[in-house]
Amino acid sequence: MEVRVLSGALGKPRKSGLFCVLGRWDTHKASHTAAAVDGATGQVLADRTVRARRRSFEDVLRWARRVGAERVWAIEDCRHVSGALERFLLARGERVLRVAPKLTAGARDSARERGKSDAIDAVAIARAAIRHGIETLPVAQLAGVELDIRLLVDHRERLVATRTRLINDLRWNLHDLWPELEIPSGGLIAVHWPERLAGRLARTEQTARVRVARDEVRRIRELTRAINALEQELALLVAQVAPALLAERGCGVLIAAKLVGEIAGISRFATDAKLARIAGAAPIPASSGNAIRHRLDRGGNRQINCALHRLAFTKGLHDPQTAAYLARKQAEGKTRREALRCLKRHLARRVWHLLQTPDTPPQRPSQTAVTIHCNTPISGFSLT
Repeated sequence: MEVRVLSGALGKPRKSGLFCVLGRWDTHKASHTAAAVDGATGQVLADRTVRARRRSFEDVLRWARRVGAERVWAIEDCRHVSGALERFLLARGERVLRVAPKLTAGARDSARERGKSDAIDAVAIARAAIRHGIETLPVAQLAGVELDIRLLVDHRERLVATRTRLINDLRWNLHDLWPELEIPSGGLIAVHWPERLAGRLARTEQTARVRVARDEVRRIRELTRAINALEQELALLVAQVAPALLAERGCGVLIAAKLVGEIAGISRFATDAKLARIAGAAPIPASSGNAIRHRLDRGGNRQINCALHRLAFTKGLHDPQTAAYLARKQAEGKTRREALRCLKRHLARRVWHLLQTPDTPPQRPSQTAVTIHCNTPISGFSLT
């Protein structure tokens, strides 16, 4: 299981509590440094550096239990670097928080001890967690099926990008071979066009360009099969996790999967406004001297913003009410782009309500997993 972060309160810590911090300001994969800091005074009690191995995780956990009976692990948000450690601690019932690196920007500068080391950075992370309050920091929790959806969506997008590059190169090779040949847009991801091209290339004199074109056709067909299989698997997962979102007019499987995977659990957001803010679709105050008193937040999750943009565009094409809304905004003097921005704010709220599910987590569907790689050898021509 991977780890996702949920925003939530842990309750008020006791003054005798001990904050065990494990992390580094400079992200490395070889080692981790932990510092035990008293939660009431901020005094450093002990520190320890271990290798980033599971055996070392056992050692540092035993060490932390000896240092303090009450612990909170405030780990610097290093994602893949700290993921194995977070899963290890969560599986053993430890409380784990994530501290954003920007929160520790002034912690080390304000310390009495000068210099730069892993122990100093670990202490800075601990004191930053104490200063900002552990009840306000994101809580780490084992992820569910949303992570599977996000991984499949990301993998499919990489395969699509690879297929697009191959198609572009294949078109140039075919134009050099047969300038009169006209292939419609999207024809190379259909069924009959790759078959026709494979047959015609097999009957042509086997020059280097023809051999490269045959190999590109073969790889494009493999990628298309893998991409279609991934979309079918995503349809099953999204139908179980977010059936209401999938039933929304203009929201297809890929858009719904992108939203579910990037949001990573709607319980992370207490209100629909917070989801809109993290998606970059909520307005924030601008300068009082500016004619436009509000502007959009350019930060946040750009992938959620991208999914909302796709949803707004498709709903504008297929939903009469959405099309009427966009037309009304444009009649008020807004451009098409500004009207879509307004629509995305409403869609963020709509998605928040559609993803509200019972407290019971969804179970993974029992189906045969599809092959998500495309290096299966097939009979026929090979460049080797």
